[in-house]
Amino acid sequence: MHSPIAHDSAHAAHSTHAGHVGHVDHAAQATYTGHSAPAGSTLPGLVGNTPVLHVSHPLAPPGRGFWAKLEGFNPGGIKDRPGLHMVERARARGELRPGCRIVESTSGTLGLGLALAGTVHGHPVTLVTDPGLEPSMTRLLAALGATVDTVPQPDPAGGWQQARRDRVAELLAAHPGSWCPDQYSNPDNVTAYTPLALELARQLGHIDVLVCSVGTGGHSAGISRVLRQLYPGLRLVGVDTVGSTIFGQPARTRLMRGLGSSIYPRNVAYENFSEVHWVSPAESVWACRQLATSHYATGGWSVGSVALVAGWLARTLPRDTRIVAVFPDGPQRYLETVYDDAYCARHGLLGGSPAPEPDVVDRPDEKEVTRWTRCTTVHDPLRNSPVDAAPSAPQGGEAR
Repeated sequence: MHSPIAHDSAHAAHSTHAGHVGHVDHAAQATYTGHSAPAGSTLPGLVGNTPVLHVSHPLAPPGRGFWAKLEGFNPGGIKDRPGLHMVERARARGELRPGCRIVESTSGTLGLGLALAGTVHGHPVTLVTDPGLEPSMTRLLAALGATVDTVPQPDPAGGWQQARRDRVAELLAAHPGSWCPDQYSNPDNVTAYTPLALELARQLGHIDVLVCSVGTGGHSAGISRVLRQLYPGLRLVGVDTVGSTIFGQPARTRLMRGLGSSIYPRNVAYENFSEVHWVSPAESVWACRQLATSHYATGGWSVGSVALVAGWLARTLPRDTRIVAVFPDGPQRYLETVYDDAYCARHGLLGGSPAPEPDVVDRPDEKEVTRWTRCTTVHDPLRNSPVDAAPSAPQGGEAR
């Protein structure tokens, strides 16, 4: 039978490569990448092969911990992978013609990936964002050749994301032949992460629990889909932000960027999740700064949120449970926010450490959450009924 993993790998292999630690199977790597040039000798060759790091104290007790997949080692972060892959697949299908413009909504990280793809394949890129984008990121995207278009106000119902999407539609109409990746619904945003999943399998050998932040839903869906075929008992734990609608909470103004949504992305694979956690900005800042001082590896809002949850899982699950947390980016774009004491003080983010355990709700719509909260009932809010989620461990229990 034809393997879907192999099929997806063939599409993505020329832009991202399987990762490794320890011994290197050079012959296998050359076969997988599909060319004999040294890794990193081309721009696409810089993407992939990101390392893993074992994270323990103070997020988990000594002798326990989790593995962090450090996607900040890509030139622009984790979304270099779908940025390249979505463009390459659209070009192969004839949807994106040579030299035509790419237009997309972004909170920043996918913008870096699309700027990279535009440089590689010769497409002008227009990125629609909002005033919450860090000034340094706006300058960086412009320096990389992208046009940054900032919407002035949020949509009354759909917030900044809907306002950005409406502006994308206007720009597509104004530029004949232009193309939008539509990261929220594009299945190529999911299959782009097949190489990342295979990297993890090669690096760690076995995985019991995968912890992912959720924004468009692409990397949690793409990685878990592949790893479930390799490890049928894998549990997927989603990490969202307070004020996000993705898992059924009411939409509120959100400080954190990169995870969460005020719309319902169709790439979210609700049926794959065993549980979901919501994390607040102050809790994410605490975890980011703990990572920085203890492990010399950290990142932004998504990284802090994922690390907080993965550390709790490492404290409460059996000692031999192999937990992987995906760190989508590094700290560079957050020097004006997460790592700026004045910014954090203005927003009340320096008030001490999080509670040692999450709050618990039985259903996502039970109450509006404002701090770290866990729920083992996963809903697709548009279906308004529970999905067939994978079984989860009892709260704080010794199951796996």
